[in-house]
Formats: sequence, C-alpha cells, structure tokens
Amino acid sequence: MPWSRILSGLIAIVLALGVTILGGWYFTIGVGILVFLGQLEYFRLARAKGIAPAGKTTLVVSQILLVVATLSATIDDAVFPVPPATITDAVLPVAGTFICFYLLFQPKFATIADISASILGLFYGGYLPSYWVRLRSLDLFATQNLPLAGYWPAQMGDWQNLPQGLSATLLGFFCIWAADIGAYVIGKGFGRTRLSEISPKKTVEGAIFGVFSSIAVAQVGSYYLDWTFWPASGIILGLLIGLASLLGDLTESMMKRDAGVKDSGQLIPGHGGILDRADSYVFTAPLVYYFITLFLPLLEKLPV
Repeated sequence: MPWSRILSGLIAIVLALGVTILGGWYFTIGVGILVFLGQLEYFRLARAKGIAPAGKTTLVVSQILLVVATLSATIDDAVFPVPPATITDAVLPVAGTFICFYLLFQPKFATIADISASILGLFYGGYLPSYWVRLRSLDLFATQNLPLAGYWPAQMGDWQNLPQGLSATLLGFFCIWAADIGAYVIGKGFGRTRLSEISPKKTVEGAIFGVFSSIAVAQVGSYYLDWTFWPASGIILGLLIGLASLLGDLTESMMKRDAGVKDSGQLIPGHGGILDRADSYVFTAPLVYYFITLFLPLLEKLPV
C-alpha cells in the first residue's frame, strides 16, 4: 500500500475522530464540508453523462438540511416539543420542491434526467448523510459542555458514560472501518471469486470477511455499552452495517462505471475523491440511527 494512501488515511481518521467527539456544530461543519465536496463530485459524474442537474441549488438546500438537523437538536423539548427528526424530515420535501421549481423556470427545458439527477443528489448526497448529524446529535441538548453545542468527555475510556449519540456514532464508524479493512486485506490476499462486474477488484471472500469483521466489532461494542440482548444486538447491527457499507461501495462504483471514470476525484492522495472514501457511510447512516432510536428501545420493552 502506498505511503501516501496510509498517511492520508491516518489524517482523515484523526480529523474524523476529533470532530465526532466534539459533536455539535463542529461535527456538522465537518459533515457539511464532506457533503459539499461529495456532491460536487457526484454532479461532475452526472454532467459527464450529458445531464444538467440543479447543482448549486441542491448544494445549498443540502447544507440547510444539515443545519436544521443540528439546530433542532439544540432546542429544549420543553420549549419546542417536536422531535428533531420530524423537523429535519420536513426539510426534504420542501427542498425537493424548490429544486424542481428552479429547474422548471430555467431558459433551457429541463429533462427527466436533469430532475432525477438533482433529486438523487439531494437524497444520496445530502439527506442520507444528514443521519450522521442526527445520530451524533442524540442527547445533544443535555450533554453539551463546550461552545457551539460541543462536548468533551471527562474520561475518554469510559464508554458507558459517553453520550448516546457519541458512542453510537463511534461504534458505527468502527464497524465501517473494520468492514473496509477486513474486506481489503482478505480480498487482496485470499480473494479468488469476483463479487460483481460493477467492481472487478472486489471478491466474495473479501466481502464475507468484511461483514464478519463488522459483526465482531459490533459485538464488542454492544457488550461494553450493555445493550439489551447484546449478542443479538451486536450481530444485527454489525450485519446491517457490513451489508450497507458494501452496498454503498458498489453503488458508487456503478455510478463511476456509468460515467466512464476510475475515481470520483483526486482530492485525497492515494484514495481518490470524497465519494471514493465516503461511499460506505451513505447507506449505513440511517440504518444505525433507526437501530439506536427504534430497534433498541423496542428490545428493552420485550419481556426478559
């Protein structure tokens, strides 16, 4: 593996961990930068196919989506008793309507492909990543102890006393990293069976080991976080993240293949573009969020 790839990967991990621990607007700004750069790459792929999406409009409304997700989490429930997720979800149809309105009144008639690419850019590049902001913002109002709704733990090693949003986000990241590293190492060393024509370098052996790596990390995390039925919880979460991570990787590979490019960009030395590194995080975000906010509370209500 080239040293540029290793060094840039380590820098990215340090930055990701830093803004994740801080949370609040620090995390939102970090995600916002990634969303902005990722959507620029996505729209370049779309334009390579002769499509003319509403790029600037989609970029703006996607950032508004992230801001609303954080802002709604910083409001006291006693003052405004509406769940933050409900407020954030309300932005999506409004943003989609605004994008269509913009395209309809352009000098050049918009095509179905233009509208579809714009809405997909909003959904894939803005709405789905917003779930990481929502996840990290769980219990944000009650746990913030720094300016800009930030947080810093008194004891870094005390997992069980970290805010729910922080521990869940970190566990989600660890599972994705385990899946990516496991799939890469085993695929490179022992992979023999091609997984899909979409991404010829991916192998069945690597994909299977990546999913099992994600499950293993989720098992450890669910144990230390003392989740209800932790063995089953860990298996389910690890399986969801492992499969969704693989799906995100293949989806981005499909878009690149359709656009006729090898990488979505050249921003990260040795890794390609933002989409090349963040593709595993897109579909995993809502799954981890709803696992934490819906599935775990349901498990707790089951008779033991």
